[in-house]
Amino acid sequence: MLKVAFQGEPGAYSQAAAIGFFKEQIETVPYSTFYDALGSTESGNTDCTILPVENSLEGSVGESYDLLLTTKLNAIGETYHRISHCLIGLQNLGKIDTVYSHPQALGQCRKFIQENHLKPIPTYDTAGSVKILLELNKDNIACIASRKAAEIYNVPIIREGIEDNSNNYTRFLVMANNKKERTTKDKTSIIFAIKHVPGALYNILEKFNANKINLTKIESRPTKSTPWEYNFYVDFEGHQDDKNIQDTLEKIKTNTTFLKIVGSYPRAELN
Repeated sequence: MLKVAFQGEPGAYSQAAAIGFFKEQIETVPYSTFYDALGSTESGNTDCTILPVENSLEGSVGESYDLLLTTKLNAIGETYHRISHCLIGLQNLGKIDTVYSHPQALGQCRKFIQENHLKPIPTYDTAGSVKILLELNKDNIACIASRKAAEIYNVPIIREGIEDNSNNYTRFLVMANNKKERTTKDKTSIIFAIKHVPGALYNILEKFNANKINLTKIESRPTKSTPWEYNFYVDFEGHQDDKNIQDTLEKIKTNTTFLKIVGSYPRAELN
């Protein structure tokens, strides 16, 4: 049976995304951090890791993007998972003044939290915040997590669908030691840094345009080594084994200081 690592406790959205992605029976293995989850796959203790990389409301998951830079694993798949948040607790809303959850979940429910004058406290995981709720055993606290997490820990749901926008999706990458063969609808993710010369980024983007490669995402993140220098994370349609893609990547290397192919994988559809 396929063993899939995820960050968080049972009932986490990452676990649900893994179950939704694989069309077979899998064993999900929880880890406390993204780093540990990826490490388990690198060492062969699990077959792959499911990693949240961006949310439609809150944007990119910074820690995940930084780990994509250093991990030896390849992206072999992606999935979009619909996120529906529940306020979970042992009291009614009127008695609650503090709410625990992962920072991404708190951000996705910002309007609800503000309207109800709740104090947000960040935790390591949405499902884990339900465990914290039970451990603290205070009347004035609640947490934000999934319906599944409430069921697992047998804690009542106070309010469902508290996210700011119902179009709340998180995109996950599936990371593994192997590579994915070409299909008819692939996407490739790369990371690169540019030389500090005029027009370097333009020249790179122009190469994609000239070869009619559709970019689906471009984002910059600060490097950890030099202040005010950035790595660029780019997704585009096509597979790294396509000749057109290979030619383009070879051409852009002249304007980069390094280039990493994160992986090629079948494009996911937003359900």
